[in-house]
Order: sequence, then structure tokens, then C-alpha cells
Amino acid sequence: MSDQLKTQLMLTDKLPHHIAIIMDGNGRWAQRQGKHRVMGHKAGVNRVREAVKVASELKIQSLTLFAFSSENWQRPADEVSLLMELFFTVLSREVNKLNRNNVRLKIIGDLSRFSEKLQNKIAKAEDKTSKNTGLMLNVAANYGGRWDITQSCIALAKKVELGEISADDITEDAINEHICTAHLPPLDLMIRTGGDCRISNFLLWQSAYAELHFSQTLWPDFDEQELCNILADFAHIERRFGCTSEQLTTPLKE
Repeated sequence: MSDQLKTQLMLTDKLPHHIAIIMDGNGRWAQRQGKHRVMGHKAGVNRVREAVKVASELKIQSLTLFAFSSENWQRPADEVSLLMELFFTVLSREVNKLNRNNVRLKIIGDLSRFSEKLQNKIAKAEDKTSKNTGLMLNVAANYGGRWDITQSCIALAKKVELGEISADDITEDAINEHICTAHLPPLDLMIRTGGDCRISNFLLWQSAYAELHFSQTLWPDFDEQELCNILADFAHIERRFGCTSEQLTTPLKE
């Protein structure tokens, strides 16, 4: 990225606090080069490193990456197996670097379907970085937005059943406190690479007022410059949250 743009972004107070990225296009990138789809996923790891680097440098509070959806189990068995191996390898290789850079790692999603070996690796990686105070890096694995909302509602229903709360206590705030991202600031910006204009069951609850950006670039080609250009555009957006422009500039009368 240019030094001028980087400086401008560092000086603005209008950057998103929480960015989410749907990292799409790995398989197509590989196929266009006559390679096996998993090579695209391996190439995409480099872009993850770059995104983490940019977010850390710009003091973004939270970055959430969609690594593996609950629907991805339907892909060919050999691709799923290779993705699990890649996930394990990357965790093993990257956790020390994340720790050195004060990045806190959290894996969100239904982890029960993963092997015990991978679950243990995830737990150790999270524990190793748990005291870090920089970027909060969240990797969504076996995650689905509908599942997230459902598991939040089930948790609240169990509390009602036990008499800990009443049905009237099930509010938007209560649901928000039980979803996977309860520990994070509200989602400000969702980016999807790869050309498709949909959010594919990712952070459905959280994206209610997020700005959405759809890039034609396949994830392995999505570089620092494009990410920073998107952040620069975000800094100029007027976010109204249901209000009018006039309401944002004029104090409400009591």
C-alpha cells in the first residue's frame, strides 16, 4: 500500500472497529491455473497474513474471517480432509507469530464436529494468545449464521426452563449476549471477495447494520492495497442506522 494512504488511514478516526471477510475464490483461483483446489486455499493463507498485518497496523479492534462454513462439509470428501489438514498446519505454524504480534486468537463456530486432535490444538492456540491486547482475530470454522442465532435462543430457552429468566427477558440484547461474537464490538464492515454478492449465512445477526462490500477479486489476489482502498471508502460513508442525515448533525430535542 502507498505510504500516503497508510498515513491517512492511521490518522482518521472513522475506520471500522470490526471487519469481517468472506474469503471466497480460492478454488476458482487454483482451477484457473490448472491446479488442485487446495492450492488456492494454501495461497489464500498469505492473504490472511496480510489482512492481519493491515488490521494490526491500523489498530482495528477485531477481524473476523470466514474459514469454513457449516455447509462446506458438503464439498468433496478429499477437499474437506485437505482443508482440515491445512487448518491444523496453519494453526501450528502461525500461533507463535500471532502471539509475538500481540494478536488474540479466537475460533468461533460449532467445534464439536472437528477431531479431538484439532479441538485440542484450537484450545492451546486460544490459551497461548488469551492475554494479548492487540487485534482480536476471530476465525469462523464450522460456522453458520442460522446456527449461531439458534444456539443463542436454545441457551436462553434453557434459562427460562430453569427459572433463571422469564420469556419476557428474551430481548435483542439478550440474544446478542449469547451469540458467538458477544465478546466483540458490533460489526461495521463485511467484505466478500470472489465476485458473488451474497453473505452465505455468515454473521446474519451481526450484519444488520454493517456496510457490505463485494469485490470481484479472488481471495488469493486480494492484496493490502485493495483492502486499504475499501477502508478509505468506508471512512467517507455516512452511517445513519435508520436516522436521517439531519438527525445526525442536529442534536435531538428533549
